[in-house]
Amino acid sequence: MPRLLVRRPSPLLAEGELTHLDRVPVDPALAPTQWEAYVEVFRSRGWDVIEVAPADSHPDGVFVEDAVVVFGDLAVLCRAGAESRRGEAASVGAAVEASGLRLSTIEAPGTLDGGDVLKIGRTVYVGASSRTNAAGTAQLREALAPDGWEVVAVPVSKVLHLKSGVTALPDGTVVGFPSLVDAPGAFEKFVPVPEEHGTAVVVLDSQTVLMSADAPVTAAQHRARGLDVLTVDVSEFEKLEGCVTCLSVRIRD
Repeated sequence: MPRLLVRRPSPLLAEGELTHLDRVPVDPALAPTQWEAYVEVFRSRGWDVIEVAPADSHPDGVFVEDAVVVFGDLAVLCRAGAESRRGEAASVGAAVEASGLRLSTIEAPGTLDGGDVLKIGRTVYVGASSRTNAAGTAQLREALAPDGWEVVAVPVSKVLHLKSGVTALPDGTVVGFPSLVDAPGAFEKFVPVPEEHGTAVVVLDSQTVLMSADAPVTAAQHRARGLDVLTVDVSEFEKLEGCVTCLSVRIRD
């Protein structure tokens, strides 16, 4: 059974870090409701949902994907590029260890945010962003080398994280909103999408993806490719440079 690591939104969510967006009001009642609906999509499809301990003093703690990246039975605990987020890692690491995965840790001076890591087959694309530095990428490459993963660094300057601009469909096709992508040529196959919030998909299985409800034209494009597309409203998290990928960590057995 696939497992899902998630963490409930902090009461301080509206105070989260922003890099590329202007701050706008976040609805404190709507955000938890949207989070519950997001989690229910996975639960209804047979995923075992594991809640990481709350991190109410960390506004960005709900974006749990940034704290750890899973490669088979190996979990790499990240070191956040934003100093204000480094306190999020310990509780995520405890949840990962309890799940039985092997654990590797990014150490100073390296920084790595999970949102900068895109896995396609055995290739790992890592965004060279304001949150992930060369030392963090080098440590990740060293940790993954024994298991045969190839790590490829790609530039990211137009969005917060690599996966703010691109993600991959089940067949490995990379999709993204062109004006948010620094180097579409870095990927073997890149297909543009027509909406900014259509950049992010979570692969649930070989035929099914989850994406934002705020990209209906992109959803139709994916359905025309033969995919089953589920949508969920994550507007309050999108206001904070979040998306459907960063609200969970997927562990596939």
